[in-house]
Amino acid sequence: TVLGLSSGGYFYANRIEPSLLEINELDMNHPLIPKSFEGIKIIQFSDTHLGFHYDLAQFKKLVNKINYLNPDIILFTGDLMDEPNKYSKLNELVPLLERLHAPLGKYCIYGNHDHGGYGSEIYRNIMESTNFKVLLNQSIAIKVKDGSSFYLIGIDDAMLGNPDLPLALKNVQTNHFNLLLSHAPDLAEAASRYPIHWQLSGHSHGGQVKLPMLGALIIPPFAQMYPEGLYTIEGKYPLTLYVNRGIGTTRLPFRFMAKPELTIFTLKS
Repeated sequence: TVLGLSSGGYFYANRIEPSLLEINELDMNHPLIPKSFEGIKIIQFSDTHLGFHYDLAQFKKLVNKINYLNPDIILFTGDLMDEPNKYSKLNELVPLLERLHAPLGKYCIYGNHDHGGYGSEIYRNIMESTNFKVLLNQSIAIKVKDGSSFYLIGIDDAMLGNPDLPLALKNVQTNHFNLLLSHAPDLAEAASRYPIHWQLSGHSHGGQVKLPMLGALIIPPFAQMYPEGLYTIEGKYPLTLYVNRGIGTTRLPFRFMAKPELTIFTLKS
């Protein structure tokens, strides 16, 4: 019985659950969101870790799924390739990223694996060549036709980068809705000291492998406090944090009780 359960559990965690994509839908509410943004759809995906038990055939299906959901904005919160300097299929990856379509833009930030293996410039070149805006300690105003806007802010990775919130907020107006992208969820503690209203993160993989009573077995640094899901941080400025479980795996080719995730946010004023 033990052998059967072990073999079945191994097969499920290695082959089944990593392909069970879960789509979660949430309303992104805040009174500073302009009325003209009501109903705008944002899709967040994260942590694909291409090259480590996640291949381009799987990524192609993900691209098709995202486009089918018809987002207005696409956000990628880091860790595109597991080892950028060893990934041999960049020429096949670029056309797939190009196919992702969002009328209000595609935006991304660095994760720790995007910096790892001397990959910083590889990642930036790929994303910029496929019409993603890389937000590295900077902000951008997302505007619609009537001139109203909100600010999208991106900071560098906490493990291998140099996140700088004051620099990222340099040109941000405090009377606007401000949405922060940070690969590391635990930086929400620092972000709540600034006029930031929502934060979207990845990095944790939701623990990747969770066992009853024991909880998550794999939680990386800077995802210890907020491993997955929705949180409210009561800092100087109230901040809502959402932590996406990501798509791929890293270190161990398993997912158990931590299904891969695509998140849809609908803006509500």
